[in-house]
This record gives sequence, C-alpha cells and structure tokens, in this order.
Amino acid sequence: MKWDNRRLIESIEVAQGKRPAELCLRHCRLVNVLSGRIESVDIAVHKGFVLGWGQYEAVQEIDLDGMYVCPGFIDGHIHIESTLLDPTRFSDAVAPWGTSAVIADPHEIANVLGLDGLRYFLQASEGLPIDIYFNLPSCVPATPLETSGASLGAADLLSLLPHPRILGLAEMMNFPGVLHAFPDVIEKLLLFQEGVIDGHAPRLGGIPLNAYLVAGVSSDHECTTLEEGREKLSKGMTLMIREGSQSKDLAALLPAVDEHTWPHCMFVSDDRHPDDLLRKGHMNVIVNRAMELGMDPVRALSLATFTAARYFRLPRMGAIAPGYRADFTVSPTLKPWVPVQVFKRGIPVARNGKLLNTSAPPPCPHAPASPMNLTRLSVEDLAVPALGGSLRVIGVQEGTLLTKHLLLPPKIEAGHAVADLDRDILKMAVFNRYLPDRPPAVAFVQGIGLRSGAIATSVAHDSHNIIAVGVSDAAIVRVVDAVRQAGGGMAAGAEKGTVDILPLPLAGLMSDAPLDRVVERLEILKARASDAGSPLQNPFMALSFLALPVIPELKLTDLGLVDVSSFSFVPLFQEE
Repeated sequence: MKWDNRRLIESIEVAQGKRPAELCLRHCRLVNVLSGRIESVDIAVHKGFVLGWGQYEAVQEIDLDGMYVCPGFIDGHIHIESTLLDPTRFSDAVAPWGTSAVIADPHEIANVLGLDGLRYFLQASEGLPIDIYFNLPSCVPATPLETSGASLGAADLLSLLPHPRILGLAEMMNFPGVLHAFPDVIEKLLLFQEGVIDGHAPRLGGIPLNAYLVAGVSSDHECTTLEEGREKLSKGMTLMIREGSQSKDLAALLPAVDEHTWPHCMFVSDDRHPDDLLRKGHMNVIVNRAMELGMDPVRALSLATFTAARYFRLPRMGAIAPGYRADFTVSPTLKPWVPVQVFKRGIPVARNGKLLNTSAPPPCPHAPASPMNLTRLSVEDLAVPALGGSLRVIGVQEGTLLTKHLLLPPKIEAGHAVADLDRDILKMAVFNRYLPDRPPAVAFVQGIGLRSGAIATSVAHDSHNIIAVGVSDAAIVRVVDAVRQAGGGMAAGAEKGTVDILPLPLAGLMSDAPLDRVVERLEILKARASDAGSPLQNPFMALSFLALPVIPELKLTDLGLVDVSSFSFVPLFQEE
C-alpha cells in the first residue's frame, strides 16, 4: 500500500484525534518489541496502519478484554516448496497461525524450472493473506556435483531485480566458490553488494569465515553448535536460529542470545512440512518452544517479528507503533502464544485457526510443466559389483541434515554388494529426471530402517532428481516408476501390490490441493513407511536431503557419491 497526498494528510489528522479512526482495539496488552515491555493500551488503526495508542474515537471498536497483541510473525528464511504447497495454499495454511510475512528462497523451483519458475512464484504470490518476499537463489545449480533443470547466472537474476518484493540474494551455499573467487559467484555477489546476502556455511569458522564475510554475506541459518553461533555473531553475522520440521537447532543456539546479541538474531523455519503446518503451526511453534526453554516471552516474540524486519529492511513492519503496518496477532495468553485472531493491514484474516474469506485472491497462474525425462529404469542398472575394501555408507541422523561418513564391511551375494537388513544398510539410488538415457547413481545408507519395500520422491534437494531407497532393486524400480508416471511426487510400495503416491505436479515439488488433502496423502505414505520398519518421524523429508552435497558429510547425487568435506566425488568402496 503506497502513501499518497490525501492518505498521508488524512492519517496525520486522524492520528491527532481530529477525525475518528477506522478501528480501535480496546483494553489490549501490547507486546512492545521496541521497549521490551507489556503495555496496557488502546490501539488505533486507520487505512492499514497503526496510528498509536491513547484516547481515540473509532468507527469500529473491538474489546479485547485484556488479551495480548503482538506484531505479525515474519519468517526470515523458508522454502515454500518444502511445504509441498503452492504459494496460495501455503499462505492459507500459515496466516491463521499469526504469520504476516515470509522471506522465501525459491531455490527449489528455480533448480527445476529456472526463470520460468521464479516468474511463476512472483505471479502466484500476489494478493494473498500474507506478504511473500523473495531473495533470489544464488546457486542454480547448487554445485557442479549434480544435474539440475536450469542454470541461472548474474544476468538472469538482474532481469528480476526491479520487482518490489525481491530483497536480496538467498543463501550462498557455494562457500568454496566464494573462497576461491569463482567468476560466476563473484558476479552474483557484486550484483547484491548494496542489498541483503544470506549465507549458508555449516561449520565454517576462523580465517575462511573471515573471507566469506568480506564477500558481503551477512547471515547464516546453518549453525548447529553454540560455539559456531557465537563466533559468527562476534564477526557481525545475523544468526538465523532454525527450528523446522527436519533441522532443530533452537536448544543448542539459544544461549547465544543475550542482552548484546539479540538484535542480531531471528527465528526461521527453513523447511516446514505440511502435517506440521496443519497440526502445530508455523512461527508460533518456534516462539513457544523458545519460551519453554526459558527465553523471556517478549524477546522470543521480538525474534519472530522485529529483528527480521530490521535485517531485511522492511519499512514500517515488525512492530506495533505509530506509522507501522497494522499486521498483528491476538492471543489470550502470553506464554504460550495462541493466535485466536489475526489481522493483516488492519483487516481480520483469521479467527480461531480458520482463515476468513475477506477477499478472493487473483487467479493463480498456470505453472510450467514439470520436467520428467527419466527414460532409463531397470533393475540391472542398480547392480553394484563388489570391489575390495570397505563400503562407504551414508549415516542418517534424526533431527539434522548432517550425515555420517561410515566405512562398513559390505554384504556380498553372487559377487554384488546388496542391502543388509540386519545392519539397516539399504540401497539408495538417484535418477536424473532432466536428461534422457542416464543411468542412476547408486550407494548405500544406514538409518532409514525399512525392513520391506521402498520409498521414492522427486523432492531431492537441491536439484530435485528422483531419489529412492529400498530393500530390493525391484522395489526401488517400482516406486520410482510411480513417481515418473505422476510427473513427480512421493511414493511407497513393494515389488508387488499397491503403490501409494502423493502427486506433486507443480515442478515435481508441490501440490495444488488444499492442505488437509496433501496431509492425508502424506500420512498414508508415512504410515506405510512406518509399517515397513522405518523409525523416522518423516522418512520422506530425511530422504529428500540425502542428495544435498553442501551439507556434510556424505551425500549421493545423480553423478555419484560426494564427500562434502572435500567437495569431490569418492568411490563407493575404499581400499584397505
């Protein structure tokens, strides 16, 4: 909403009490993130902005009877694609939980569809109950260690910069490219020197971290230890404290937030799966968890509102004060925060967890077709001839994206390395879905826990080829074929019988179905994986990150097994 001469003059007059305000919230307990205090006030709102508090007349009055009011939540780093929802369905899902804005990294759809995917997201996120801002993806493809569906250079990003909802450059995952001054990386960094450049540098410290920061990177959401978080804060980085569906770093990092550092910290979700959105919520979950761990409630709410707005230079957002946008949420209790009413620019958008149909969003544009050029799919391609030495095995760890680099003796049958259910060593494969006639890359993984069948998904960070894991080659081929035929999705099945699938027709990443229907299909898949023996809370999300070659220690892409510490391919067998 832009100010014009008439609107500005009118707002100044109303703020002085010369005219009635449109709305006044009576008997509020204001969570003042600017002063750090709870204040008992009446809040006046006019033309979508807060006028202030005091003795105001208003056309409409709402008596909150002592309930608490805080600014709308802002998620400083999220991948909408990881919710499995398109932007409209995502907005509908998070607005009732008190979210008023997100800063999204459309990295996933960009790796699949390139500029067409980014333009689709910009169009599809107009006129929604929340504001969706974007940082442009810095690494498409993420690394040269995998095959993606697109490649975006600095010139491609430059073409989108005039858009008002583009704020900066998203997570610079290729920190080796920064340190070695790769020309394409330097071009992107130079393009955003006057804007925001988010980081992505797990375990980076010391002299290399200094060089990374000199390049203009100003935040990180990949800190997993207190020592790492404190070093990065001490060197001027903004600490994005992540508590998502897969990675939960809040408990470890919370002691880094103190009287000096809190303005340089914020809460982010990074990845939030649809079942968590439906049953638990979004940023409210992180805020309440921080309170449970002992953080002062006002400070916890500040890290979900004010600090994000300041870091991303969002004017008139992140607080409830004169001249700020009237984005706020109402809760009967301070601890926990339970959003029973949500306002966007002074208009109610949700009540008691239900979205209000205040206005219909514009028709969602048609998404580009999802690439699915997987033409080679056979049991023979999954065979692994046994070589001498130990077998490199990816070790999955619950609650983190970090994996272990294990060296284990292989199980050999008929001259081939095979799955070993007694030690929970399963076969895993990544299939290229962008180029035809490409054989899969094959490796082994421990920690998925299946005792029968296989699971597969086209959500495989960051290039989103099809990744599968199973107890037999035949089961893997069958579930991958189901994903292929659906044009993308998640599947669970065995060598025979029914294959259950959640179709994801939008880039092979998202559904256009309502949240509850997506969750229903996902729950069927998770239950089937659980019945097959997997102990993981969400084996599909865990599987989706096993192709991500920028998170230590060992990962598998369509091009082979990657040792992330050396950023290079390694053979499946290591000689003794």
